[in-house]
Amino acid sequence: MSLPPLTPEQLVKPRHFELRMSLIFATLFVSLGTHLPYFPLWLQAKGFHAEQIAVILAAPMFLRVVTTPLLTALADRARDRANVYIALVAASMLLAAGYFLPPTYAIVLVVSLALTVVWTPHSPIADSLALSGVRRFGSNYTSMRKWGSISYLCANVVGGFILARTGAEAVPVIIFVALAAALAAGLLAPRLGRPRRASPLSAADIQHSAPTLLNAYFLYFTLGVGIITASHAFLYGFVSIYWKSIGISDTVVGLLWAWGVVAEVCMFVMFTRIFGSVSVATVMLIAAIGAIVRWIAFPLIWPLGLGIAGFFGVQTLHAVSVAMVLIGLQKMIGETVSEERTGAAQGIAYFFNGFFMAVVTLASGPLYDRFGVDGFLAMIPIALIGLALIALAARSAPQRSVGG
Repeated sequence: MSLPPLTPEQLVKPRHFELRMSLIFATLFVSLGTHLPYFPLWLQAKGFHAEQIAVILAAPMFLRVVTTPLLTALADRARDRANVYIALVAASMLLAAGYFLPPTYAIVLVVSLALTVVWTPHSPIADSLALSGVRRFGSNYTSMRKWGSISYLCANVVGGFILARTGAEAVPVIIFVALAAALAAGLLAPRLGRPRRASPLSAADIQHSAPTLLNAYFLYFTLGVGIITASHAFLYGFVSIYWKSIGISDTVVGLLWAWGVVAEVCMFVMFTRIFGSVSVATVMLIAAIGAIVRWIAFPLIWPLGLGIAGFFGVQTLHAVSVAMVLIGLQKMIGETVSEERTGAAQGIAYFFNGFFMAVVTLASGPLYDRFGVDGFLAMIPIALIGLALIALAARSAPQRSVGG
């Protein structure tokens, strides 16, 4: 189906487009880079036990896999996606203030559920604005998006230093201030008019294109990706709590998280040089094996006396178990899915990733409560299931890639 023509106003590039989008990405990822490593520490500091923490982390994951595609579809029907982005960031900031209320289990759970509805769409809507600039004006997506990765990394490191001085009480404050900064940047978002293509994760695009995507290869592959990704749930939910329990400082916890991001970025930079000629199924098999090795190694680091250096070593595997999965998924979509259906393909993969991550996160609370760090061993069979699905995908791979 042909796209609607651009209006004369849409052909005019907004002033400082790349700079304004870079600022949006930079502010967008500070709150995310604080929430993932440090929010579980705040929950523990407020007296929640492992099973309650798991529910507070997992319940929003179940909700957002449904609500995010609906809200991105709503943004696609708006006169300008920037206005929807601003409204969602403002709502996120207001809801994040709910963490300043008395932190009962019910209040924190309700705030987390409401917050995830308006918070999670920030990234796909920002991506859609940037990609519109790429298509219309030839902007460089990577040069804008890289500031998100840089700010995420800085949030990991600086957050650790702040918590070392203030304790976990600072986590909601950092998130609130970061969202306020994101709102200020959002007010400068370039106006591009009514969108011509669906946003990433748009429900309308998924519904329209899904029937043509659900072949054996695509299903096995995206299910495998989702399950390999979900094997990281125990890490994301409880590794900061574990590190603190063995006496590692907040500063070092932040550096350990940041080192994983550094390893991830290094893989992004070197991937084509090392794995450019490797089939996408092989890439994903390597990633699954990397995840299995990681979960075997994690419980052994401290008992074997390998210390903090050993944790830095195992965090380096983030380049394999995470970065290669992200790259491999996009490589598969690029090779086998036509351009007009790439958004739907990413949306289906997002659903699988989010659903399985939520399920495993929910199970991780009881695992950590009963087995501590040995709960990582339960992630091994999960990664093995992902490995088996990727092997099935390799057997049903199409003979030819799509053109373009």
